[in-house]
This record gives sequence, C-alpha cells and structure tokens, in this order.
Amino acid sequence: MSKCLRPHHGMCFQFYEGKGYSADFTDHMGRVIKELETDPEQNVVLKAETDIVCENCPNNEGGVCTTQDKVLRYDKAVLRACGLVDGSEISFAKFIGLVKDKIIGAGIRGNICGDCSWDYICREKE
Repeated sequence: MSKCLRPHHGMCFQFYEGKGYSADFTDHMGRVIKELETDPEQNVVLKAETDIVCENCPNNEGGVCTTQDKVLRYDKAVLRACGLVDGSEISFAKFIGLVKDKIIGAGIRGNICGDCSWDYICREKE
C-alpha cells in the first residue's frame, strides 16, 4: 500500500535537519524520511491533505491543518512545478528527483514556500 504524502513535504525533506515544532514531531519526521529513503522505489500518493508527516504535528487538529490555506498553496505549487496532479502515484525517488530538478535546482523554492516559519533553514542551505 502506498503512503500518502503532502507534495510540499518533498521540499521539507531536502532541508530537514532535526528541527521542528517538538521532539515528538522531529523524531517522527526523521523516522518517516529514513523509511522512505530506505526503500526509495516505493510509491507515494501525492495528496494535498494531512499525511504521515502530519501525524505528530501540533498544527494537525483532527486531521485538518490549522494553516490549511498556506499549505494547500504550497502543495498546489509543488504539483504544478513538477507537472503532477493531486492524487498522482509516483515512486518516492522519482518525486524527490522532480522536486530537486524542477523546484530547488530551478531556484523557485522561495517563491513557493518563502513565508514558511522554517524558511530560514532552507535559505541557509540553498
């Protein structure tokens, strides 16, 4: 069974360094990334909704993000930049490759999520 993944989390994974909202959140996110990277050929379903990363996020209130408008904008922009649509099923490796090439490599990450509270981490690493 494929894992559901918010499209914008493909960008977050590129810059993740163990910082986050809480220890529970960062531990969980680290485990999710490690599991996906261990089997990069596994498929993920890209959905603009709460996903496996969101499970331990303090902004997840009953399956709905408290910053829903903002993260939906991020998700839609990632899908558009990668030439994908909501519900696309793709290998994790291919998705991460698209994010690296079409967003990070193209220098448009800041246009997509520059108003994120964690943007400073990404800017330091770009």
